[in-house]
Amino acid sequence: MSSQKKVSSNTTPPELAGLASPLNDQQFGQLQQTVSELSPQQIAWVSGYFWGLANSQPAAASAPINQAAAAVAAKPAGKLSIIFASQTGNAKGVAEALEQEAKQQGIEVQLFDASDYKGKNLAKETHVIVVASTNGEGEAPDNAIELHEFLQSKKAPKLPNLQYGVIGLGDSSYEFFCQTGKDFDEYLSKLGATSFIDRIDCDVDYEAPAAEWRANALAKVKEALSAGNEAEVVQLPVGQAAAGHSQYTKQNPYTATLLTSQKITGRDSGKDVRHIEIDLDESGITYQPGDALGVWFENSSDLANAILAKVGLSGVESVEVDGESLSVHSALVSKYEITASNPQLVEKFSVLSGSKKLQKLVEEKDKLREYAGNTQVIDVLSEKKTKLSAEELVGLLRRLTPRLYSIASSQTEVDEEVHLTVGVVEYGQGEEKRFGGASSFLSHRLEEGGEVKVFVENNNNFKLPEDDNTPVIMIGPGTGIAPFRSFIQERDNRDAEGKNWLFFGDRTFTQDFLYQVEWQKYLKQGILDRLMWHSAAISMKKFTFNTAF
Repeated sequence: MSSQKKVSSNTTPPELAGLASPLNDQQFGQLQQTVSELSPQQIAWVSGYFWGLANSQPAAASAPINQAAAAVAAKPAGKLSIIFASQTGNAKGVAEALEQEAKQQGIEVQLFDASDYKGKNLAKETHVIVVASTNGEGEAPDNAIELHEFLQSKKAPKLPNLQYGVIGLGDSSYEFFCQTGKDFDEYLSKLGATSFIDRIDCDVDYEAPAAEWRANALAKVKEALSAGNEAEVVQLPVGQAAAGHSQYTKQNPYTATLLTSQKITGRDSGKDVRHIEIDLDESGITYQPGDALGVWFENSSDLANAILAKVGLSGVESVEVDGESLSVHSALVSKYEITASNPQLVEKFSVLSGSKKLQKLVEEKDKLREYAGNTQVIDVLSEKKTKLSAEELVGLLRRLTPRLYSIASSQTEVDEEVHLTVGVVEYGQGEEKRFGGASSFLSHRLEEGGEVKVFVENNNNFKLPEDDNTPVIMIGPGTGIAPFRSFIQERDNRDAEGKNWLFFGDRTFTQDFLYQVEWQKYLKQGILDRLMWHSAAISMKKFTFNTAF
């Protein structure tokens, strides 16, 4: 675009004086008034904006305005690259939000899955933000293993010109909290890069601190990249949502309907496994085999009442959650995690209650994690009778987070439905029996026809091969069979020629053979070439791979 002319008064600019204006007097006067109130930088922006509008129109003057209008951004000295290392999709979601916020501020930005990013390209970057989840006991997510290892290798380039920031996501109940984020911070620093903002380590309640960090980081990036700007027109796509992504997300879930919750383990089985069918109606939600479904759930009202009784509360006391005043009972049902315990809750309650047992546990980290992992919130509160205020109670608890379940259906088979295979978390005896929050919601508390809020979490690292002639071996014990049900349905509907082997195992053949009739049908039809069963936990040593494809 050509350089911009400065306009500094209400008089007709000399360069326009000899031109026949297509505006009437009133329109031209309004334009002049507006221009007189703008700075030179703002005038440049507006000029480019109108230029983009004009060039996005068809030749006919009466054509409607193209909503993919050009927006003007400053041409930066560099760009912002965002790299996400994500296992379950949380880091990806934070990275995508960061990308959209950057675009809204006119920052040139590019988003990368860590598995698609070449580490050597860091030497060409000016500003990078890494959003990294931690997998298991401190390991990098699957999509970031290669990049994580590259940065530790001798092949990693020196990065004296790189400015970077890191958001770590994790769960503080694990020993190596946010370890992958810490690793990326350390590796980039050792290679000579400079952190332009302090790393943040976010717990499971990550959304608010991550949003604040993103705002601070983008302010710094924008300031750095805006030096020496020249106005440039940047074409923005229609609607900022990337193609193929649903408008429904973790933050904006779709309110779906439960169609079916059917027990698929035998009467004498020691487990309760449910086949769940959810109606997506006309939501437009799409998913692929290998993806997961995020499920927001409500806690048991009875469990909330039992917890309140333990700490001497009636349930009508008010608490403030996200600026909204709620009864503490409502908050426990819909806003907080009240089933699974965690080490932080145990440690906080040990102080409030003065329980010597809990205080001793806090001093031994391994025993603390084991205790928290096998004890629900109500059982921690039962260790010592203690009266708490409503604020003290919710201060012990983590915010409710959705559960992710592997999708057990192919959309080519079930259309506007999504299926899950859910094992009901249940332990304890008699009246002290405890249940998992989400699994008991789907299996016991949510009635058919009831509403459930859901969203799809894409998993690009767990997909069928693109070549339908490629043979596939699937190994899925217990409810791990779910994604392979979707794989087989997809291969069937695509008429894939590649052979399919399935290894499945569970406690007993007669009571726990999930989807047995379906597998037998696929065997008979020749879609499933081989099915191998093993009772109890699967052991690869007990399977014999003596037949080549």
